[in-house]
Amino acid sequence: MAADMGDGETDVQGGPVRHIPVLLREVLAALAPAPGEIIVDGTFGAGGYTAAILDAGAQVIAFDRDPDAIAAGAAMVEASGGKLKLIHARFSELLDHVEEASLDGVVLDIGVSSMQIDEAERGFSFMRDGPLDMRMGQSGVSAADVVNRAKPSDMTRIFGILGEERHSCRIARAIEAERQKAPFATTRQLAGLIEKVSPRRPQDKIHPATRVFQALRTYVNDELGELARTLFAAERALKPGGRLVVVSFHSLEDRIVKRFFQDRAGKASGSRHLPMVVEKQSTFTLIGKQPVTAGDDECAINPRSRSAKMRAGLRTTAPAGKADADILPVPNLAALAALGG
Repeated sequence: MAADMGDGETDVQGGPVRHIPVLLREVLAALAPAPGEIIVDGTFGAGGYTAAILDAGAQVIAFDRDPDAIAAGAAMVEASGGKLKLIHARFSELLDHVEEASLDGVVLDIGVSSMQIDEAERGFSFMRDGPLDMRMGQSGVSAADVVNRAKPSDMTRIFGILGEERHSCRIARAIEAERQKAPFATTRQLAGLIEKVSPRRPQDKIHPATRVFQALRTYVNDELGELARTLFAAERALKPGGRLVVVSFHSLEDRIVKRFFQDRAGKASGSRHLPMVVEKQSTFTLIGKQPVTAGDDECAINPRSRSAKMRAGLRTTAPAGKADADILPVPNLAALAALGG
């Protein structure tokens, strides 16, 4: 599940990562921005997609929950001549800022920003010692709150499901024992314990702490729940003919996007057992072959693209479907709010 950054490094490890937008050519081909159109970039980050969309002549409304990303984008806003609006908010809050059926396109690049990894004080990377934080929005429950307060059984599920960590139970028990001596406060403190509990083998391509850090970041930021809510919001915000383009980097994210498009573009069919199933209207038609992945040339230039998958759909004239989270494979884990201070 951890995105390979090349040379055995991953995005959660915080190796040197350049801010290169992934699958940019393919995203623009599916998004097809044009002069006069309004496109939402739901994950502004370093502004790679936004800059390219502006160059195509479209207007952009960009969202980011990270105040640092919003501050860094101020110069781009000024240079845009009024064509770029930056909003400090979660991308799932899309409909709080735009009207329904008003957008020509929505693009989402799901995952952590390399800018966040590069800042030790944000606590995303165990390659740089810093506070055990990992909050994209810099508020709410932190990774330290989780490892210091969560039940071992809950940590086992978080690490096992969100990180696909096969030693999740062993690591959770070790964390419980260690926090009795002193609470976890830094990234290196947690990574060091995991290295002792689950030592790196010669054949391992990633650090032993990679999957646990991935799981904590995903859990602390409710990334899968945010993605699900955003897909439903984008469906309502897009006008007929609008395009929804999503780039994901991990299997759990891609499963959610894939299932959403299957449900919205597919048609229910009957069988000899259930012959009366009612055919429902498709709210999206798929754009091209899916998923789209990076070619060898891009992977060589930008190792982060190796795990990227792009899926895209074209909004039909059918009314938006019900926002039923049960149709999407979002894991049911311990309530995040219960772990706060």
